[in-house]
Amino acid sequence: MPKRILIADDNALMRRLIRGVLESQPGLEVCGEAVDGVEAIEKATELRPDLVVLDLSMPRMHGLEAGRRLKILIPAVRLILFTMHRDVVRGLEGSSAGIDVVISKSEGMGALVTEIHGMFRAQSAAS
Repeated sequence: MPKRILIADDNALMRRLIRGVLESQPGLEVCGEAVDGVEAIEKATELRPDLVVLDLSMPRMHGLEAGRRLKILIPAVRLILFTMHRDVVRGLEGSSAGIDVVISKSEGMGALVTEIHGMFRAQSAAS
C-alpha cells in the first residue's frame, strides 16, 4: 500500500509542486491538501495520512502549532516542516511540537523526497 501524505502550505503553487514531485515517486500518494494549520488538522483527522508536510508560515495556525495538535490527535503520524524559515525553528522547538524533521525549501524537492523515503524505510525496518 502506498504511504499517504497530506500537504499543508498556504501557497497554491508550492502545494502543486510538492504534489507533483511526491506523486511521481513510487509508493507515495498525496491524499489531500490544506491551506493552513486549521485545515491541516481537519483534513488529517478525516484522511488519516501517514505523513503531513507542513509549512511554518500559514494563516490561522502556523505549522508548529498544527504539528503539536496533530501529534495529540494522531500520535503515529509523521511530520515534516518544509519551510523557508528553517533558521527560525530550533531543533528543540520543532521536536517539542512533534516535528520529525525540518527541511529548508531552499534545499529543494530532492531533500524532501529523500527524507520522506528515509523515514518510511526506517519505519518499515523498525516494525
